[in-house]
Amino acid sequence: MQAIVEDKSATPEQRAVREVNSSIYCFTLAKLWPCLNALRPENAHRELYLTDAIALLRERNEKVLAQVAPDANEILGCNTRAQLADIDRVFRARKAAALMDAGTTIYLPETVVIDPGVSCGPDTVIEPCVHLLGKTRVGAGCTIRTGSVLKDMRVDDGAVINPHCVLEASRVGARAIVGPFARLRPGADLRANVHIGNFVEVKNSVLHEGAKANHLTYLGDSSVGRATNVGAGTITCNYDGVAKYKTTIGERVFIGSDSALVAPIRIGNGAYIAAGSIITENVPPDALAIARGRQTNKKGWAKAKHAEMARAKAKKAKSPKR
Repeated sequence: MQAIVEDKSATPEQRAVREVNSSIYCFTLAKLWPCLNALRPENAHRELYLTDAIALLRERNEKVLAQVAPDANEILGCNTRAQLADIDRVFRARKAAALMDAGTTIYLPETVVIDPGVSCGPDTVIEPCVHLLGKTRVGAGCTIRTGSVLKDMRVDDGAVINPHCVLEASRVGARAIVGPFARLRPGADLRANVHIGNFVEVKNSVLHEGAKANHLTYLGDSSVGRATNVGAGTITCNYDGVAKYKTTIGERVFIGSDSALVAPIRIGNGAYIAAGSIITENVPPDALAIARGRQTNKKGWAKAKHAEMARAKAKKAKSPKR
């Protein structure tokens, strides 16, 4: 190597050289310092160029060698947002290729976003437009379906994450099924064979083996026992505006739809909660808890109401318009 020349200062012959400077150097300092002292701002920008030290070393008969990078992508420059996007694309494509080489199937890898700290087991399938971020670990034989975003997650073998789920800092156990459109907030711990369905949110809660919450439910600061079924629209009322409280639900419990469990509260093994109940007291094992207003049917009320509405409508139609 004879010299490094800035593009603006290069001759046509120098621009024809197909090698570029990576700005990565290795110097013997005892030989570099005298050259730095000799630098002069004799260029278009009136700046001191470190690169001029190369020519000065050659003038002093010092050995200067160029190391050719085996992959040109390793030395890509990044001066604009567009260049940053290009570099990001290169490294993410490399990560996806490494996962595929290790046995992960990725459909349309150009559409996925996978961080360098992510790991996936063999025979896992990643569908288009998935984001695997942070230190997410996905086991073997899993399926991550379209549009899901996982950050700092642990997903055990055989689990299925259905489309458009957002999962963060939580665990999905072996053969568990999550989503579609589910959210796991930090601290959610789903054990083996748990089912979390559409529009279910779980935060700082443990769902033990085989528990299910398939529709429109919020479980926060809670423990749900093995083989328990949580009905649609159920919520744990865990926050009173000042502090968080825990809900403990035992094994084989059946929570009826549209129930509210006001924490702190404990529901014993095998208990039933009637649909539409607001539960504010502990429920013993194998009991049925009902906490709702008694239904009253008023015969003929609707017929009379319709007649009243018809008379009002007719009267309004006959009134002179102003």
